[in-house]
Amino acid sequence: MSQDVYARIRANPKYEQLKSVRNTYGWVMTLLMLVVYYGYIALIAFDKEFLAKPLGTGVSTIGIPIGVGVILFTIVITGIYVRRANGEFDQLKAEIVKEANNG
Repeated sequence: MSQDVYARIRANPKYEQLKSVRNTYGWVMTLLMLVVYYGYIALIAFDKEFLAKPLGTGVSTIGIPIGVGVILFTIVITGIYVRRANGEFDQLKAEIVKEANNG
């Protein structure tokens, strides 16, 4: 691409919108993941007794489903991000590039 196309892309208001929305969304998802992950680590560090409580009469403890929940949460928010990135963000990007190439 020529420098002219790059300049038209940067000047497009949709480009600024894409950058802003994508960056905000990425930071929100990152913050959610950090809260969940470090919350679990904090439980391990500061409340071992809670995580060591047995589930029923077996040998499993409450820490196991919480740990699995952290993993599942990671998979779910990754899927949510990918779906939005492949839908909304890619569509907006395609519009920006099309406008830049036609302008």
